[in-house]
This record gives sequence, C-alpha cells and structure tokens, in this order.
Amino acid sequence: MKTELRFLLAISLMLLVLFGTNLLFPPVPPEEGPPGATGAADSLSAPVEAGPGEAAPSIPEAVRRAPAEAVAPAAAEAEPERRVVVDGPLYRFEFSTHGARLTSAELKEFRALNRDGPVNLIPRWADGYLGSQFLVGSDTVDLRRVPFRAEPYDGVVLTEGGGPRTLRFVYEHPTAPVRVALTYEFEPERYQVHVRGEVSGLNRPVLLTDLGAGLEFNEADSVAEARAMAYVYNHLNDGIRSVPLSRAEPAVVEGPLLWAAYRSKYFVLALMGGESDELADETSYLSGLLVGPHPEPERVEVRAAQPVGTDGMVAYRLFLGPQEYARLSSLGQGMEEVNPYGWKFFRPIIRPFVSVIMWILVFLHTNLNLSYGWVLIIFGVAMRIVLFPLNHKAMKAQLRNMAVQPLLQEIQAKYKDQPEKLQKEMMKLYKEHGFNPLAGCLPMLLPWPVLIALFFVFQNTIELRGVPFLWLPDLSAKDPYYVLPIFLGLSMFLMQWVSMRVVENPNPQMKMMMWLLPGMMVFIFLNLASGLNLYYATANIATLPQQIWIANERKKMQSKVPKRSEPAPEPPEKQEERTRRRRSRKKGG
Repeated sequence: MKTELRFLLAISLMLLVLFGTNLLFPPVPPEEGPPGATGAADSLSAPVEAGPGEAAPSIPEAVRRAPAEAVAPAAAEAEPERRVVVDGPLYRFEFSTHGARLTSAELKEFRALNRDGPVNLIPRWADGYLGSQFLVGSDTVDLRRVPFRAEPYDGVVLTEGGGPRTLRFVYEHPTAPVRVALTYEFEPERYQVHVRGEVSGLNRPVLLTDLGAGLEFNEADSVAEARAMAYVYNHLNDGIRSVPLSRAEPAVVEGPLLWAAYRSKYFVLALMGGESDELADETSYLSGLLVGPHPEPERVEVRAAQPVGTDGMVAYRLFLGPQEYARLSSLGQGMEEVNPYGWKFFRPIIRPFVSVIMWILVFLHTNLNLSYGWVLIIFGVAMRIVLFPLNHKAMKAQLRNMAVQPLLQEIQAKYKDQPEKLQKEMMKLYKEHGFNPLAGCLPMLLPWPVLIALFFVFQNTIELRGVPFLWLPDLSAKDPYYVLPIFLGLSMFLMQWVSMRVVENPNPQMKMMMWLLPGMMVFIFLNLASGLNLYYATANIATLPQQIWIANERKKMQSKVPKRSEPAPEPPEKQEERTRRRRSRKKGG
C-alpha cells in the first residue's frame, strides 16, 4: 500500500475514534420525539368501545375542561396521613394512605453515589407517584389526595425465598356508591409489581395513573445523568420512542401503547398495560400519555391513560428497578430497549457484541471471584491471544506486500502512459505474488467492534456502576487522576516506536503519526470510562511482544526484498555525443 494511502487510512481511523464515539454513538442518543405531540388540543381517544348513543371519553377534552371536585375532599382532612411500608430483600417501598401514592422507592442492592444511603427512584421534592384519577363523562374524579384504607394496616414484609404478598388500598365514598380498590402484589426476588384495580359506581371510567416527573439523581456525575433522563414509550405500531427531559414539552402521545417509562442512566420506573405481556383486549394497552408542565427545571409530568373494563376491572404491571438486561428481557414487549445502545440502525450490530462481552465479564467475575478491574485485564490479554492468528496472517500478507512493492513501482513507471497495459500487468503481479493492498489493515479493524461495544458496556451497564479498582473509584466513570489515559497514550507511542525502528528511511508522515496519534487518543479517552481505558491499555501492553516479533520478522524480510532494477549505463560513444551537443548549444548561445 502506498504511503499516502496508509497516511489517509490512519487519519480516517483517528477521525472515526474522535467523532464516532461522541457523535455516532453517544451514551444517551436522543431519538425521535413523540409523533403528533402538538399539545392537549389534539384528539386522543381511549380504546374503549362506546355504548349505544355514547361517545368514548376523550382524554384531551377532559384535560381542556377544569377538573371536577375530588371525591369527598373533606374526608382527606379528617383522617391523618400515614406511611405504609413494603420491605423486602431487594427494595423498600413507602406508600401514603392519602391517594395510595408511592412516596419512596429505595433499591437496597444499589447505593447512591451522590449521597449516603441506597438509591431512591422517587425525587425528594416529589409529592408521590402512582396517584389515580378517573375520567368519567365530562368530569375528572381525582383520588390523589383522598384517604385510602390500607390492608394490612401495618404494611408488608417480604422474606427471601418466600411467596408473594399483597398490599390493598381501598377507597369508599361516605355517601355515594363509589368504591375503588387497588391491590399491589409484590415478589421478594423480582422488581416487578402486579397491580389490579376494582372500580364500581363510576360509569365507563378511564384510569389516569400518575408516573410523576422523572427519577431522582443518584449518580456522582449529575451532568451525564441529566442527559440520560428521559420518558420512553413503546407504541404498538410505531415502536419505541425516547424523549430526553431536557427537550421535553407538554404533549399528548396517542396510543395504543404497550408501556411507558421514566429512565435515568441506570434505573427505570415503567408501567406496562395488562396482567401480562399477552395482548388479550383493549385493556391490555395504554390509551396514551398526557405530558404536562412541571415547576422543576427540565421536568415534565407524565400520566398514563388506560380504559377500565366493562366489568370494572383494570390491571397493569410496574417495574421499579435497575436496567439489567436479563430482568428487562423477562418482562417482554421490548422492555430491554428502554435505554438502547446507539442509534437504531446500529443496535442489531452492536447488541450481539455487548451481550457476549457482558456474559464473559460476569462469568469471569462470578467464577473466578475477581473484581471487575482484574477481569478487564484478563479480558484484554485474552482478546490479544484470540486475535494473534489473524494478526499473524495479516503480518505475513503485509511482508508479502513489502516484497512486491518495488516491482509494483517499476511496472507503474514502465507503463505510465499505457493504462490498459498497466492494469493488466498489475493484476498479473497481484495474482503471482498474492498481493492484497488491504491485508495489513485487518488487525487494525478487527478490535473496533469490541472497543465500541465496550464503550456502551461501561456507559450503560449497571453491573459496572460504582465498582472500584485500585485508585479508581468507579470503573464506569472517568479516571479522576487521568493516569490511565496518559498510560494508554504512552503504550500506543511505544507500539509505534517498535514498528518504526525497523523501517528504513521513514517518511515525515509516519514520524508525525507516531507523535500525533497517541496524543489524540489521550485527548479522546480523558473523559471516557476508566474501565475502557484499562482494557485498551492492557490490550496495548499485551500486544507489545507480538509487535517486537513482527518487527524482527520484517527486518529479516527486508534483506530479501527485491531491489528495483537500475537503468543500464549508457555506452561511451553516446556519452561523448551528448557532451558535444551540450558544448555546441553553449557556443550557439
């Protein structure tokens, strides 16, 4: 391959690293906003069949109207508010008896990195999530502050290995025949919660469940976490859409929807329609979402609409937990894509690599009882061992190319004015010597899918969240002392120096790349996850013995490289004739 082509390829690869990870594959890529989200004035009908002479309730019409008075507002003042706790091995949920609202959702297995204590999904400034409203004809019945009766009175305790337990909230109007019962079923080893509602005394209602205004901040890097905050939904026909809270505006999202969720960088609160992921009837879907303003900056309030069946029953499922791929996949309906990797067209390519890499890392961590830092070092060395045969094959092809290069230059000089003859002779040369201009580039390209997959693994995988190693407080965050990025740059420089020292008369471009590329890589990797830096630096060091061996083989090959034929010396009589002509021209001048 010509030097200019090598230089161009190197520059292209540099730009791919520099702009690719930040522009093509950002940690939290913004996707297309909700289709048709133009405000509350748009029409959105709940998927409920209208009775004879009746029109199905319209969500936007109910929003436009002033809400009706809440049922029995005076009763809320008569009964004091109590907190009812659900305590299990995985979580601790706290509900208010006023409105059956979820006021705290602590995940015991995960500690908050910006304060003491466990991760809490409900923001400290929030007034509680999962409150209920009902659209009934031209009225809005608001139960988010009315007193409910909790059964059992003192809450629920879940034990490891035990069966599911239920917590029931019941509201009964003191005079009117209105009754609403919400039954939550909790399992000790799952973050999924089944919710069943029984509604009587309301004519064909539509349930509005308050999903709140986003999740609490729990990460040390609040800027990165704010970029990750979004509400997400899965439309039955249009697929998954994600709207970052930093760009969210009041809107109406038309259904039918399979689920709606709030996500942060590592956690999710999701509401899925129906008792299971089987789509039995219209009550298995969400009618849509109402996205309204919120006083907190860069926040919106989301409510999910769902029709109540003709039998007065309604059911949905909640997931309040970590974004663990296996857990989310078990929920069905594409919940594992609530925080997808990269742009949509890239996910089918990168997902297999991510899945395989995570399986290997978790397997080594579990079976060898090693920290993830040592696992990454082992993985980096193992990757170089696995790629060694391919690198060896590419090196041999590169040496063949070196041997053919002088012959190729000779053909190009000889037939420079005969394009057809030149092409024919070049093809003949390629065939005879097995020349492949791209063979030496193969080892440069092979590690890239793994490197890109690891970028996403460290940016989005909760298994590596908050994992310390040596001086590094968190493998998923940047190195606070920038030791690893600098070490990475030095290892790259050393690799190139080993290769350059056997090159005869290296051109200025190659020398410039030896100094420029490591500096560029240091700049790029400064703010990337320290685990990614650790893997890449380890892989570079593991490659050094191979680079030294390749350099020695190249040095041996250089002595066997055929020299380009020199032009034959002119006969003496021709030299004398040229001298006489030169002298006559001088005299004539």
